[in-house]
Amino acid sequence: AERWQRLDDGRRYRLSLRPGLRFSDGSPLSVDDVLFSFDAAFDRSSVLGDALTVGGTPVRAERVDALTVDVVFPRPYGPELRVLDALPILPKHRLQSAMDRGTFGEAWSTTTPPSDIVGLGPFVLVEHQPGVKLVFDRNPHYFRTSTDGGRLPRLDRLVLQILPDQDAQLLSLQAAESDGSASEIRPADYPQMKRLADAGRVQLLRLGTSLNPDGLWVNLRADAFNGDSRKPWLQRDEVRQAISAGIDRARFADVVFSGAADPASSPVTSSNKDWSRPDAPPETFDAARAKALLASAGLVDRDGDGFVDDVGTRHARFTVLTQKGQTSLERGAGEIREQMRLIGLELDVVLLDAPALIQRFLSGANYDAVYFNLTTTDTDPASQVDFWRRDGAAHVWNLGAGTSALPWEREIDALMDRQVTSLDVNERRRLFWAVQARFDEHRPIVYFAAPHVYVAVSTRLSGLAPALTRPQLLWSADTIDVAP
Repeated sequence: AERWQRLDDGRRYRLSLRPGLRFSDGSPLSVDDVLFSFDAAFDRSSVLGDALTVGGTPVRAERVDALTVDVVFPRPYGPELRVLDALPILPKHRLQSAMDRGTFGEAWSTTTPPSDIVGLGPFVLVEHQPGVKLVFDRNPHYFRTSTDGGRLPRLDRLVLQILPDQDAQLLSLQAAESDGSASEIRPADYPQMKRLADAGRVQLLRLGTSLNPDGLWVNLRADAFNGDSRKPWLQRDEVRQAISAGIDRARFADVVFSGAADPASSPVTSSNKDWSRPDAPPETFDAARAKALLASAGLVDRDGDGFVDDVGTRHARFTVLTQKGQTSLERGAGEIREQMRLIGLELDVVLLDAPALIQRFLSGANYDAVYFNLTTTDTDPASQVDFWRRDGAAHVWNLGAGTSALPWEREIDALMDRQVTSLDVNERRRLFWAVQARFDEHRPIVYFAAPHVYVAVSTRLSGLAPALTRPQLLWSADTIDVAP
């Protein structure tokens, strides 16, 4: 769209499409393609429908004329048209027949000839070797131009090699067999990449501080520890507050991220400038306070062996699950365990493969605590409502809380309901700061550090405009250029 306006009470938005746009096969774009794309998003084979639903009701599109469409929300929605970020505009002339046959989900697959797959982006797929590579050529009908009026994309061809892991990706870059990877380097690889950058062999670009700090949560489901003698203390706020106070975050950043991280104590990091809480007090390392908080939960060292006890002289102890093979998570869990020993709290760390770990905590049962990274897909909190609300699928510390939700969770629900439906951005900020204040008070997830995000690329690349979120380099693939 080249312009849009909000109508009536904030439920209807009128979008004017840019005239002259064409799909990569040369067919003109019209409102009919937009309407078809909305229909396709709610096809039974699609995974996009939830992203285009507000309060359980789908967002609708209505035709005004050939180049004008109204997008209609069931109620005012704070992020407004950001919801359309999740909607690819599909060619009706290519896919309508599959929709009519009920085979839309099978229309484009790995066996589809690349020439049958068309779109509006800067590149078109011309070759796909499963498990090996994808080859894209420039879209001759792409609409954007550079600031000086030059053609975009600048590249004639883009090849995405499929490599088994990040070790192979970095070796390929060092051998000049590739020009970079689609996502950020691992924190453990930073020292090596810094040396290569200092030697002029690669470009190492710092994009900022991650939006996604790793976090530790204890299972707060009401029935999680029924029959377990640890129930009186394990779910108490004071224990999580003690863990937070008992972590030296500067040391944590050095050990886990080789110093390439900022201390963090909130899920909303400093990089989320529009929504991070400006008056949040920093969480300072205070071992004495941590021990006092444990004592207030009934955990004291009764036998003088340096560890707090819950009943008699039995050590207070619980198990933390984390993901096997993820360096920052493995190192982070180990460092938490070591620092907790200094305040007398014993943690056991168990490594699980990602599918097993996710299945375990999504079941809401049979685990004590988890250390994991919950990826932020959007900076606007209304797009993360599943995390904040007690009925959300990403409300991992107390899944399916329902009527057993804690009082402060109900407060957050009420604040988020207002935050999501307000169209006043300043009011939305104030409401979300209040949400963060409740969260920081009770600390259902404890955060320690947010890593710096770096991408490493070949020295021959220019025109880079990487984003902080994945895939960093490909957010602006049309401006990338290479030296001859």
